[in-house]
Amino acid sequence: MSGYFATSIVRLVPGSRCYSASAVIWSLLGCLLLFHLYSNIHHKHGEGREVQLRASNHPQFRELQQVEEEIIQLPPQKGKRSPRAAKRRHKRVTPLVDEFLDEDSRLRHVFFPGNNSAIDPVKVTGNDSYYYYPGRIWLDTDRNPIQAHGGGILYDERSNTYFWYGEYKDGLTYRAHKRGAARVDIIGVGCYSSKDLWTWKNEGIVLAAEEMNGTHDLYKSNVLERPKVIFNDKTRKYVMWMHIDDVNYTKAAVGIAISDTPDGPFEYLGSQRPHGYESRDMTVFKDEDGVAYLIYSSEENNVLHIGPMTEDYLNLMPVMRRVFVGQRREAPAVFKHQGTYYMITSGCTGWAPNEALAHAAESILGPWETLGNPCVGGNKMFRIATFLAQSTFVLPLPGFSGSFIFMADRWNPSDLRDSRYVWLPLIVEGPTHHSSEYISRLPLWSRVSIYWHRKWRLPQGWSTFK
Repeated sequence: MSGYFATSIVRLVPGSRCYSASAVIWSLLGCLLLFHLYSNIHHKHGEGREVQLRASNHPQFRELQQVEEEIIQLPPQKGKRSPRAAKRRHKRVTPLVDEFLDEDSRLRHVFFPGNNSAIDPVKVTGNDSYYYYPGRIWLDTDRNPIQAHGGGILYDERSNTYFWYGEYKDGLTYRAHKRGAARVDIIGVGCYSSKDLWTWKNEGIVLAAEEMNGTHDLYKSNVLERPKVIFNDKTRKYVMWMHIDDVNYTKAAVGIAISDTPDGPFEYLGSQRPHGYESRDMTVFKDEDGVAYLIYSSEENNVLHIGPMTEDYLNLMPVMRRVFVGQRREAPAVFKHQGTYYMITSGCTGWAPNEALAHAAESILGPWETLGNPCVGGNKMFRIATFLAQSTFVLPLPGFSGSFIFMADRWNPSDLRDSRYVWLPLIVEGPTHHSSEYISRLPLWSRVSIYWHRKWRLPQGWSTFK
């Protein structure tokens, strides 16, 4: 519990019984206050392996919580447009997003900086190390651009290593049909490993496309998106779930694959429509009790479905909850803090960025309540476009209670393989206010904030180990 003590000052005469009794009382209160502060700063695990420091008590995190503005001067509109046409054009997007989607925009270098500004962990040394630059090209240890789009991260306790899985997009972007969505052929799921979350080694394609069998789910002209991997403590298997679709995006299924090791190769087991419903954007979440859940956008993206998996993580239990009915949310990213479940979602606007929303619940099956837009900093247009990116995963930062890394993709619709990564600090701290939907209901949710920074890094001394 955060807060402060409100005290009143009483004048006491030294030597009086009142003074003696009050001294004892104030001493006890002082001890309680010290214990309260100590508890906020430190949390001992069962084995006493590590201490947890509240993000708000660390000077570098306090710096990251300071608002950083972003001034983007939009160029004048090309040619003359009627007010009605302009209104129709900007009905779903802001002028900034409109400019972002323009392949010939003079701000292209702002949205997608060139090779000369790439993040190269192998080359960078000294005080410039470990900085994230959202939107810049990010190179692996072979000095090639990282290909792990729509991905997620698994922390492998057996090797004390992080594994980043994502879509390996390295082909040309095209449309299967004139009005179809922009897409690339399946190459497979890329995997990268790291000890520090900044330097990433390419572990190769851990689940490859099928080149010959046109009926296979992973045939190259089909769709594989948003792969996520969790470890099953009972079977000792690494289990991958992913969105599987056909060229027309009508299959709307989930695929499952398994491996004995985090760096693969993964064996593809097949696909299904979860609970008998279509599934598109999806994620998985493994709770502290070992129960895993599938969260997926369904019913023409009008409803989000949540359901527990079987013990082996290879199927689903018959239990399912429908949440955010009629709200058209996708790109779910689920995380947990101090017993509360949180989720970041995006709207449904194809490859165009839109406004993120944060949600909270006491149970992962709901009910879920919407907290509002978590984006802080930049400018208004930037915030309502989620810094021109879309959520994919939220990674807890070991050693700092309430601190996370928000992972998002800045999609490049005209060249999807050149899509960029937007990693930013996400901090849960509060309490602040009731949800925007249920203003009269408890509990009082903590504030979820994603802070914009052109350049930032994790605090020195953070621990890799959980």
